[in-house]
Amino acid sequence: MDGNINFETQINTKDMLEAKLSRIKLLLTDCDGVLTDGGVYYGEAGEELKKFDIRDGMGVERLRNLAGVQTGIVTGELSPSVIKRAEKLKITELHLGVKDKPAILKEIMNRLDLKAEEIAFIGDDVNDLEVMKSVGVSVCPGNAISFVKDIADIITECTGGNGCFREVAEKIIFAHKGGKVSGRAPEVITLNSGAKIGPGEHCYIIAEIGINHNGSLDIAKQLIDEAVTAKASAVKFQKRTPEICVPKDQWEVMRDTPWGRMSYIDYKRKTEFGIVEYATIDQYCKKVGIDWFVSTWDVEAVDFMEQFDTPLYKLASASLTDTQLIKKILLTGKPLMLSTGMSTVKEIEDAVNLVWSFDRNYPLFIAHSTSAYPCKPEELNLRMIKTLGESYPGVPIGYSGHETGLATTVAAVAMGATFVERHFTLDRAMWGSDHAASVEPGGFQRMVRDIRDVEIAAGDGVKKVYESEIGPMKRLRVNISEEYKTKA
Repeated sequence: MDGNINFETQINTKDMLEAKLSRIKLLLTDCDGVLTDGGVYYGEAGEELKKFDIRDGMGVERLRNLAGVQTGIVTGELSPSVIKRAEKLKITELHLGVKDKPAILKEIMNRLDLKAEEIAFIGDDVNDLEVMKSVGVSVCPGNAISFVKDIADIITECTGGNGCFREVAEKIIFAHKGGKVSGRAPEVITLNSGAKIGPGEHCYIIAEIGINHNGSLDIAKQLIDEAVTAKASAVKFQKRTPEICVPKDQWEVMRDTPWGRMSYIDYKRKTEFGIVEYATIDQYCKKVGIDWFVSTWDVEAVDFMEQFDTPLYKLASASLTDTQLIKKILLTGKPLMLSTGMSTVKEIEDAVNLVWSFDRNYPLFIAHSTSAYPCKPEELNLRMIKTLGESYPGVPIGYSGHETGLATTVAAVAMGATFVERHFTLDRAMWGSDHAASVEPGGFQRMVRDIRDVEIAAGDGVKKVYESEIGPMKRLRVNISEEYKTKA
């Protein structure tokens, strides 16, 4: 009997906690010991750096997107890296150098018109105790001091700086969904740029610059300008670490290049953009108002790109079986676009299952593709767009094309592609491996125009008589329905 009572008490306690979590609108957290591991990392001017776990950043995004819950940082820390982290994660409720946390809590509640039961707080030390006693749900990491553990509603399995925040975020999301885990990904995915990709939205059109900049930032800017003129949704580049991506036995193979004869590894280094070029591209794309992102080809490239707030990552067809690279991208929390050229059904399934084993609701796109440059029409197999849609319901399906014409890409949109990607160049005769299978500016403009015309022409599927048809109806028909006889 006692065992039954204890079991029922545990169930009731769990239900009560989920009810509390379902009311949360703001999750506040201390920084040192919660968002970071409490370690001190010194810069040139003293304590500047903090070590953050990527999973926690993903928790901030998921809280906002899936539960409408905002995040705030209330800490005694003054580290500039905390400010940078908050900016990257779009955390606007940021309070640094705080001496009186209860006073800050009261100010936040008054300003945002929130009740105590609508706020959760994660703390780990004695200076968090008073705030934790005042909010709806109090939380501490698994390595918090005993005084804090004694009053916490939730003690996470993860320690501070090692996924503690993400663990709490998932509990709140779960509670907001009524204690249910969704069985499929969202049909429409909103990027951090505000663009939406999915059924019912305008096709997201990607101009893949890739390596067609030939190592020139000026050419890259010209291509961005032309993509904006064509009204593309985004431009895409490729980021590789040459020392990793170029097989060692090919390093010293000599190649003829626009810069003269040089080793293959030096050629790859010559065409690879670094921090200066991508920082310029980031600023330039923001200035002209177009999304930009990259295909990353190795784990180090992901680390490099995390310096920029791009809206998603693309996984090239060649990388579909690179599980370590996929896992690295998943830890960023950014939407992932998988390209499926040169892949079997099982390889596609394995890649998708890897993503879903990490998070069943991870923002995922799948692009049908055939990896031939250029690709013959008989190998495009556009009906795969429908096949992929049926195989992965709820996942936006798109098309990455390498053909020479435009009509088939437009047809892909008519067949259900929610996004399309084509290689983009200033001149197909330029030196380089991808230019011949690319679209020039004039052609890209026509393609975008035709895609938008197809979207308009698709209509809503509801049969109607348009005003423009009434005149011909009266001239050509013997019998006219009563409802139209009096119309002009």
